[in-house]
Amino acid sequence: MLSIQDISFNYENQTLFENANLELGPGEFAFLIGKSGSGKTSLLQMIYMNLLPQSGTVTVGNFNSKIIKKSELPLLRRKIGIVFQDFKLLTDRNVFENLSFVLEVIATPKKEIKKKVNAVLNEVGLSHKRLNNPENLSGGEKQRVAIARAILNDPLIILADEPTGNLDPETSGEILDLLQKINKRGTAVLFATHNYDMVRKGNTRIFKIEDKKILKGFLKQKDQG
Repeated sequence: MLSIQDISFNYENQTLFENANLELGPGEFAFLIGKSGSGKTSLLQMIYMNLLPQSGTVTVGNFNSKIIKKSELPLLRRKIGIVFQDFKLLTDRNVFENLSFVLEVIATPKKEIKKKVNAVLNEVGLSHKRLNNPENLSGGEKQRVAIARAILNDPLIILADEPTGNLDPETSGEILDLLQKINKRGTAVLFATHNYDMVRKGNTRIFKIEDKKILKGFLKQKDQG
């Protein structure tokens, strides 16, 4: 489902990756860890092809970084849900409007928009906040809205870029639980974090960026941070 093969990437005179590899199967949950500046966010950007490797290949489903056309990028990104640390919600729209906007831009019928938005709000436990503006939500609630937005189009994979970085430990645990719940229904999740305590609780596979490589197959009980 996701295949990164022998990628190399240089950014601002810094080499982040040299012949790095990663494979993630359909419906798999994995953590992506590494020191600050190691390239976690850049790797996620290469997966949704906002960045392209200087060499090597990124493949997501049927999309290949070597041959993808600019016109195909929106189609790729509908297959990927992205959750950011800073939420990236529209402050001039309420929760329902933040979500419906995602579907409006791809010309989804109004009846289907209402059905889909209500369904994802119910899934993340925020149906009662549908008319609230983001400024009236807690940090955890904002992140739940961001996760709801990420799953609107039934993506193949969710890329979570430090989604708990601004949250307290209890709320962080709730966000992890929610993403694992979504994963169990068949959506793959790649969860980038520097929170090693959370990783150890996750009981799942780990990819670690180190020395310009991606070390694969770490089990949480073997990883000491």
